[in-house]
Amino acid sequence: MPPDPLSQRNIVLAPVPQALPVPPLDEYKFVVPTKRIRSVDDIRRFHDFDSGKHFLGFIVSLSESVRGRKISDPCHVSEHVTAIVQILETLTMWINEIPPVQQAVRYGNVAYRTWHAKMVENAESFMMRVLQDDVLKSTVEIVPYFIDSFGNPSRIDYGTGHETNFAAWLYCLVRLEEIVEQDYTALVARVFVKYLDLMRKLQLVYCLEPAGSHGAWGLDDYQFLPYVFGSSQLIDHKYMKPKSIHNRDILDNFSKDYMYLACIAFIRKVKKSAFAEHSPMLDDISGVPNWGKVNTGLLKMYKAEVLEKVPIMQHFLFGSIIEWYVEFPFPALM
Repeated sequence: MPPDPLSQRNIVLAPVPQALPVPPLDEYKFVVPTKRIRSVDDIRRFHDFDSGKHFLGFIVSLSESVRGRKISDPCHVSEHVTAIVQILETLTMWINEIPPVQQAVRYGNVAYRTWHAKMVENAESFMMRVLQDDVLKSTVEIVPYFIDSFGNPSRIDYGTGHETNFAAWLYCLVRLEEIVEQDYTALVARVFVKYLDLMRKLQLVYCLEPAGSHGAWGLDDYQFLPYVFGSSQLIDHKYMKPKSIHNRDILDNFSKDYMYLACIAFIRKVKKSAFAEHSPMLDDISGVPNWGKVNTGLLKMYKAEVLEKVPIMQHFLFGSIIEWYVEFPFPALM
């Protein structure tokens, strides 16, 4: 179905999300996180409460950290960021070790379940690479976000909800002070770029179904955040404008340094019909006069189309790090 004009108007009129500092965790009372969102009212409570505000503010901060910067530009890379990159490289390597199986259906190769099971089996040991001794017990809480970052093994699908879980896992690490604001540029230019490469390989090798895709009327079948971060990279670029996505030479020469262009190049690789037919929303966005307006529009759209959608956020988890709005704390695991 085409997008609702009223919904689009509401997005245009909505305030632009602002960057917010991530508050460090005051006390350690880690719990198994659970689902809490069941209705539109719950969505409203999430965004009215500090957790929703600070999580979205974190996304905006990540976006601002790469404003006007290329992926190849030097940046501060901490030991923890290096460890996360190595984890993602290991997960990518496992795809080569677990080839797709021959099956009658095109989508949803069952070999993905083997890959996913191996990832789950090793998830806690991965956390040990990025956690200091005083927060090792947080694995009970942050592992579920990590596991949910790479798609669903039952449905063999992947979408923006899983991508949001990866951002939530990073947010948890910031609250635990394993990652600091100085790391934000590297989180996008090193970590998220590596995560995006991993997810594209998973999509291609195991033919993951899009989770909850809007089809041709959505921004992208699988991703959202690389468009936010990528448009920020291109703000005030001297030569490349939003309409430059239609120039094949620009895509060929600059997609390695700009996430937005890489996304467009990937779409053109996997979809062969006219761009305006399979990606009308991205085609419309290319008519926006500058990247600053694209970026603010996408931030508002991410809030409205991902963080405010019950079908996506009903799977989101809450514990002691990303708290629910209730007045009474969860019982801690000792």
